[in-house]
Amino acid sequence: MPQPPFSWTRPGHWLYQLWYRPLAAVQRSRREGGPLEQWKNHRGRQAMRAAAIRLPAMPVRSPQQGEPCLIFLTGHAYWEQSAFCLRSLQVQVPGRIWPVLFMDDGTLSPAQRRSLDSAFPGSAVVSEVSLQQALDVLLPVNRFPTLREHRRHFPLLRKLTDTHAARPGPNLVLDADMLFHHPPDALLAWMDDPSLPMVMTDCQESYGYKRSVLATLAAGPIPESVNTGICGFETSTIDWSNLERWTHSLLTTQGSSYFLEQALVALLLSDRPHRQLSRNDYQVAPDPTEILNPTAVLHHYVALTKRGYFRQAWRRYGCERDRKLNRDS
Repeated sequence: MPQPPFSWTRPGHWLYQLWYRPLAAVQRSRREGGPLEQWKNHRGRQAMRAAAIRLPAMPVRSPQQGEPCLIFLTGHAYWEQSAFCLRSLQVQVPGRIWPVLFMDDGTLSPAQRRSLDSAFPGSAVVSEVSLQQALDVLLPVNRFPTLREHRRHFPLLRKLTDTHAARPGPNLVLDADMLFHHPPDALLAWMDDPSLPMVMTDCQESYGYKRSVLATLAAGPIPESVNTGICGFETSTIDWSNLERWTHSLLTTQGSSYFLEQALVALLLSDRPHRQLSRNDYQVAPDPTEILNPTAVLHHYVALTKRGYFRQAWRRYGCERDRKLNRDS
């Protein structure tokens, strides 16, 4: 998320810029192993960006009305991760021409968009400008003021609001920071029959709010450890009025949380049958050994596991030069 603009006339901004922001940077550096380790991660990520530009073309296609579709929220900060996630899926299921939609958060440069078009000819891109009209249709401001306002400040909420506004129907939203390492049979089954919602299972439950608080809103038992790195829903089955009510209640009584969107999905699933992917087959935060020698179908590289992601894991799906760099590293 963008940082608030600095203002010389607001004491809170002085405090943020001169104390909290530097403190957060130091704490993050410690978690990531110090400046040298951070530099190595940065170098790996820059190499990933350069390799994404060289990905050979493998066709996909624009989705047809009513059919299941793969959707990636993307932008300047993570377009190369979206590219490698999709490429790893193509490698694991060769010959399948996926319907794919990239949703630009308004930050994609023309060169980055050309790179995605070149690697995935036939894909569709939804621009931030064209999205506003679709939002007005699905979530008019007068009926959904909280969802419409909070999505502006909390990008993760757009995995629900923007994807289903842009493309109503059965949608499978994939986080960018994932790679497929074996054929994803469960994902293929969902694309053939998307009647039930599908999510991942987290390495630890992360809803951002106490279960007792969520229980006052839920219509049934709250599922354990929902992770929305993979999140499949049919638009017509989502109760948007409940989402508006839950979001307003949580924000006004508890405040926002980085995990708000996962909490909302867990609430959506509390009153219906759904598919929750195996923690062993679809791993969130794989350990270093698993990263180097994948046994799981998919890895979701969160928190400190991004070290192995940026330095080694993505190279498995680059061109021959990138794979050689991986062997030599």
